[in-house]
Amino acid sequence: MAGVLEQLLSLAAAGTMLISSSLTTAAPHNDVDGLLFLQNRQWRVSRYFEPETLKASVPGQLQDMRADAAKALEEMFAACKADIGVTLKAVSGYRSYQRQATIYQNKLERVGSKAKADEYVARPGASEHQLGLAMDVGQKSDDVNLTSSFGKTKGGKWVKEHCWEYGFILRYQEGWEDVTGYAYEPWHVRYVGKENAKLIHEADMPLETYLLLLREERLMEIVLGQEEKAE
Repeated sequence: MAGVLEQLLSLAAAGTMLISSSLTTAAPHNDVDGLLFLQNRQWRVSRYFEPETLKASVPGQLQDMRADAAKALEEMFAACKADIGVTLKAVSGYRSYQRQATIYQNKLERVGSKAKADEYVARPGASEHQLGLAMDVGQKSDDVNLTSSFGKTKGGKWVKEHCWEYGFILRYQEGWEDVTGYAYEPWHVRYVGKENAKLIHEADMPLETYLLLLREERLMEIVLGQEEKAE
């Protein structure tokens, strides 16, 4: 009985420590203003969330992103041009909840069913574009933008190999569909910061899996830290 009581007290202490820890540290997947907020078909953001954005100085359209992501995008585009002579272009950056709702409704009217529409377009609140951290990337003067064929172009291959160096991850890769909930999109990059992007790239895993491991690691640090203080 004493052993069980000690375990309960230990768990209670860890829980108290967890609650008092900052949201960013203990649960970055819940921090909508952070770089690791999890947004997919199951985890959505409020219709009222509107990040501060600015227009990235890159070719294309809809270049608005959060400031840190926009700067990283500019650096990535410049590096691609310098490395292989390919000019990348912005196709679609920040999109509001209302804009995503319009896109989804238009697709629904064209295909006739929600199940079919969901295969191609995220429902409002489920699109990373609302975070201001995602960009659909294309290759200038190319007609394969926003198709799987982009992944076979010089620009698409370069983005897959190098985007992590600038803090981006290729969010929806082949073979990850059951985890991410989205089909292969070689054009969709998500900014998570250089440190996280490097770790995700090296581990070759979806953001969802990375966040699970990160939460376990941080919870363990909290518990171990509490035990050290108790000693």
